[in-house]
Amino acid sequence: MLSRAGVVVAVSLGCVLLPLLVGCGGSSGNRVSGKVTFKGQPVPAGKVYIAPDTSKGNSGQTGYADIKDGAYDTSATGGQGAVKGAVMFSVDGFDPTPPAGAGPDVTSTQLFTNYQKSVDLPAGSSVQDIDVPAEAANQRPAQGEAAPGVVP
Repeated sequence: MLSRAGVVVAVSLGCVLLPLLVGCGGSSGNRVSGKVTFKGQPVPAGKVYIAPDTSKGNSGQTGYADIKDGAYDTSATGGQGAVKGAVMFSVDGFDPTPPAGAGPDVTSTQLFTNYQKSVDLPAGSSVQDIDVPAEAANQRPAQGEAAPGVVP
């Protein structure tokens, strides 16, 4: 049984640690949202990563957001805000419907991976629409390469 002092310590630690355990959810950084299209159509699902462009002297955290029905928002659950300034967007897109005739292990169709776009983000909230060209479907990352901010 905890003493009164033990309960106070436990509650205090919980108040400090709980926000860290809950996740990022856009809790810091600048909010970035927008639409993602591929071949003129909304991208059904995927991920957007927004990494500081270190080649241009920018640094900080990598922002990210899920793509759902052609839209993304770093302030949505599971997202993380991005730094302002020179950044590199890296986008992965897929269709959650497997291709016709696919085996039971195939659960989705990859549309493109690691499409990159350089942007200069302003401070505060911004809207950045991304139109992925059809040629991105033919581009594949090099062996072992991952999107910025992702540990393979």
